[in-house]
Amino acid sequence: MPLLQFEELSLYFDVLGEGTPVLLLHGLGSTGRDWESVAPRLTARHRVIIPDARGHGRSGKPPGEYGVPRFARDIAGLCDALGLTRVHVVGLSMGGMMAFQLAADRPELVRSLVIVNSGPELVARTLRRKFEFGLRLTLLKLLGPSALAKVLAPKLFPKPEQEALRQRAVEIFGANDPDAYLRATKGLLGWSVMDRLGGITCPVLVLASDRDYTPVAAKQAYVDLLPNARLQVLSDSGHASPHDQPEKVAEAVEAFLAGVEDAAEDARQPG
Repeated sequence: MPLLQFEELSLYFDVLGEGTPVLLLHGLGSTGRDWESVAPRLTARHRVIIPDARGHGRSGKPPGEYGVPRFARDIAGLCDALGLTRVHVVGLSMGGMMAFQLAADRPELVRSLVIVNSGPELVARTLRRKFEFGLRLTLLKLLGPSALAKVLAPKLFPKPEQEALRQRAVEIFGANDPDAYLRATKGLLGWSVMDRLGGITCPVLVLASDRDYTPVAAKQAYVDLLPNARLQVLSDSGHASPHDQPEKVAEAVEAFLAGVEDAAEDARQPG
């Protein structure tokens, strides 16, 4: 069981395959298992590193405030400890937020980004969003992760044939430490690197599900602010696309990474 020991944190991670490094970062309240149906497709050409974020899964749950900058520093520390440079970073939801923070704080570390159903900020700019954030925090405080999981699972996987995915979501979200999950949730609210997007010059692929919580147009709006980004829509998919459309996600990530690496190889060829 690979663990990286910081002063106050044991950070769990898995490493699969060989080749150029790829980080897979999971969503809020989840674990590296978000990628279990995608990671095997990437291991033929890549060394795939899959951590559990602070407060999640098999990683430690130390006291103190959590948040995207703290999560990103942990992941940067993991990369430094493993001697990784120029890493492809793939993030789902909260993991996409961590990926943006890494690219803004440590541009020399990040070779490319794949952002899956996420964005460069989580700011409640409308009354509806403020209500949604407040409701989630209230449910979490009063009822705990297990009850919240039963609310979230049908939203993530609404189709009758997705019962197994709903049960899996209830299992994973319900297993969270209540205090750590609450601190992690609070730590996301109000976060933003929107004003730093112009400095993120690495290639970026944004994968936007057609049934995600936020519309495709919202993703396109921030894609237009990035110097080297494009958007790809995942059809018949919800927020948790690595679970409901793993083949499409894997195919998109594989093709994007191959394109980034082929372009770099072409640039190294003489005249």
